[in-house]
Amino acid sequence: MIHEQAKRFVRQVPDIRPGYTVRVHEVVQEGGKERIQIFEGLVITMHKGHCLTDRSMTIRRIVSGVGIEKIVPLHSPLITKIDVKKVAQVRRAKLTFLRGRQGKSARLNERFTTSDEFNVAVSAPAKEVDKANEATSPEENPLGLN
Repeated sequence: MIHEQAKRFVRQVPDIRPGYTVRVHEVVQEGGKERIQIFEGLVITMHKGHCLTDRSMTIRRIVSGVGIEKIVPLHSPLITKIDVKKVAQVRRAKLTFLRGRQGKSARLNERFTTSDEFNVAVSAPAKEVDKANEATSPEENPLGLN
């Protein structure tokens, strides 16, 4: 059961796991303007948190030989879209061993390239999702937000 106050922050996000290469579209405020900044990288860890709204993921990418990691809360109102680009074949839940690797040893075997079925725009808060999912069956509502 989701706490009533936390229910308004719950959003529908794609099924993301370690080993996925994702693009996160995030709203950034600079001065008085807003723009969308894209951060693309490999998901190395998923954090469950204490409740559904605390879920987050750590994304890693390498720029000019320097590794950059970013912790992204999945249900943040600043996240507008999450695209899954590639799915790698992994055997661990945490891929932190990639931090010490460079070049070819840091690559993962690709399982398959995703299609548009994985790319889900982050939807409206749960109140609107509940109204939209009232008439759907449990198979069509994997998060069980009713």
